[in-house]
Amino acid sequence: MSPTRRAVRRPLARRRVPRAAALALLVVSATGCSNQALDEWSRGGMPEGITTQAEVVQNLWNGSWIAAIATGVVVTALILWACIFHRKKKNSKDELPPQVRYNLPIEILYTVVPIIMVSVFFYFTARDQEVLTKVSNTPDLTVKVEAFQWSWRFTTSYQDKKAEVVGMPVSDYRKGPQLVLPVNKKVLFELHSPDVIHSFWVPAFLFKRDVIPGNINKNNKFEITTLDKPGVYAGRCAELCGVDHSRMLFSVKLVSQAEYDAYIAGQAGRAQ
Repeated sequence: MSPTRRAVRRPLARRRVPRAAALALLVVSATGCSNQALDEWSRGGMPEGITTQAEVVQNLWNGSWIAAIATGVVVTALILWACIFHRKKKNSKDELPPQVRYNLPIEILYTVVPIIMVSVFFYFTARDQEVLTKVSNTPDLTVKVEAFQWSWRFTTSYQDKKAEVVGMPVSDYRKGPQLVLPVNKKVLFELHSPDVIHSFWVPAFLFKRDVIPGNINKNNKFEITTLDKPGVYAGRCAELCGVDHSRMLFSVKLVSQAEYDAYIAGQAGRAQ
């Protein structure tokens, strides 16, 4: 073996050792966080829901992705099948293969299958929308949400007590107005705006609602049932509403019933 070839192989070996070590480290890291990754994949990139309504949205989202992936697999398989089995033969004298236009069964299939798919999507969407927009007459507490340029006012009514929180534009949601809610309770939201259209969005709810000026009817209300997942969750306006739209941030804090009772007793009748 020549010295030149031996010299070339040594640097290659030196480069392969760090690469192998990096690959091993990546595998170990991936194994360590596999449960978290699997959990995120199972949600299809959606944040973890904190309401029973969020679970409905999550199921609809997952079902839509499964249907989309199944459709993509079938279409890709048909394209590959056509490319492989309908290539022009080397010895073929025909310029074009036999055409299938005006084939009635195939054209019926092309029409019926999409109609069935759209109908199925429409059915599940309408069914879940009915659940998300349903409002009962017996909420455990009511929250009046007032969106204004460029922050929020939350007025909570609970057991004949009221607590009000008023915010200002902030760059960090943790420093904005905080809406405190108890776990495992029905919460009725009433949305109001004195100026322009805003949008009340808590990503952990997995859906948002527009806040439209003058919209005082059942369309400005929605209800959630909180889950037993204490924590602080980000909220924001999802409708471009003016110069400080990006600073129209707030947070939602889920607490135990005992902690909520202490909070409402301390805040009742006093604005923050």
